[in-house]
Amino acid sequence: LRELVPAATRISVLVDPANATDPASTRRELEAAAARTRGLQIKVLNASTAREIDAVFATFERERPEALLVGPFSTDRRVQMALLAVLHRIPVAYPWRDFVEAGGLMSYGPSLRDSYRQAGVQVGRILKGEKPADLPVVQSSKYELIINASTARMLGLTVPPALLALADEVIE
Repeated sequence: LRELVPAATRISVLVDPANATDPASTRRELEAAAARTRGLQIKVLNASTAREIDAVFATFERERPEALLVGPFSTDRRVQMALLAVLHRIPVAYPWRDFVEAGGLMSYGPSLRDSYRQAGVQVGRILKGEKPADLPVVQSSKYELIINASTARMLGLTVPPALLALADEVIE
């Protein structure tokens, strides 16, 4: 997101408190990390329902963030978020490609395809007799960057060629 909107200093972060282990801790950690690293002003916003998401985007008319980062969220809100982001002309980075396929600007996160493959490997090991408690905890090792070039154009953004080269997929 910083590569696409390098001048952004006021960044909002939208999180679903139901998906956060400790929302207050998450807020403090984000704000401290941002202040330390780049002098960013971070505002963490919470929303879980469609109505709460609408309310968050409505506040953007008054408090205009220069970019928005969406934390882990249920993908059933992806179309709503993508439409609101374009309506309010806010560049948004999402955690999963489903949001970008629904019209969102960009995503960077674990490859769900790789995660499902890894889950299949674990199930196979269990079916062959290994005890679930003996299996290692596996974290995603493959992350993917997906960019929606059409949405970037609608927002009046030019995606830098270096960012396009890094992308695993560019949706036109």
